[in-house]
Amino acid sequence: MEIKGKRIIVTGGASGIGKELSLKLLHEDAIVGVFDIDKDALNKIHIDNGDIYCASCDVSNYQQVEKSIDAFCKIHGGIDILVNNASIIHNSLLISLDKGQITKYDVNRWNIVISTNLSSVFYMTSHVVKKMVEQRIRGLIINVSSICSSGNLGQSAYSAAKAGTNALTVTWAKELGLFGIRVAGIAPGFTQTNTTMQSMKENVLNEWKKKTPIRRLASINEIVDGILFIMKNDFYNGRILELDGGLRL
Repeated sequence: MEIKGKRIIVTGGASGIGKELSLKLLHEDAIVGVFDIDKDALNKIHIDNGDIYCASCDVSNYQQVEKSIDAFCKIHGGIDILVNNASIIHNSLLISLDKGQITKYDVNRWNIVISTNLSSVFYMTSHVVKKMVEQRIRGLIINVSSICSSGNLGQSAYSAAKAGTNALTVTWAKELGLFGIRVAGIAPGFTQTNTTMQSMKENVLNEWKKKTPIRRLASINEIVDGILFIMKNDFYNGRILELDGGLRL
């Protein structure tokens, strides 16, 4: 797929992988829309890169998603590519034992992680695909998953959400091929994002580096390059690109 001139929405695009992807897409002359809940980060992007369309949108809210997509389409006429990148991480064991006290995984945190990491993918994709089908756009959906989709200690909700994302990717590729719409995913390993650095202690990160065959974390640019590969290769469909440095959980 030629990226130039394509109308592309990136969720969670105000920081980390999403921000770097948005800037690269802009450099390749795409029409870029960033959907994010962080208003301060959105304002900074707008000031630094006025050509990027910025929308304050909680992608875990069905009504906000619908309104934000409608607003983007009203200005740009449609959507060619959606990158479902928005994500949050929460680390907690199912059951914790501390000084004789048993603590369960917090149900509110479970709901927030599932809503942000999984329900948002369904909300965004259902609205965007409807627009694509109405306009007969041969579009592309890219879902950002994680190596943790296979299950990772202390990440019940996150792992479950990413496994669900992988399942949706395969399911939708089978369903939407009839309309000429590709659906694919990417599953990064541990990456040098602020989210990763803030959610894990340094000694834990060092242990993951040791377990990775190439002995380091991924750079943000390496993951972005993987997403761009999926965009540009029209035969990549219904698969999850594992970009993890050889690490297996």
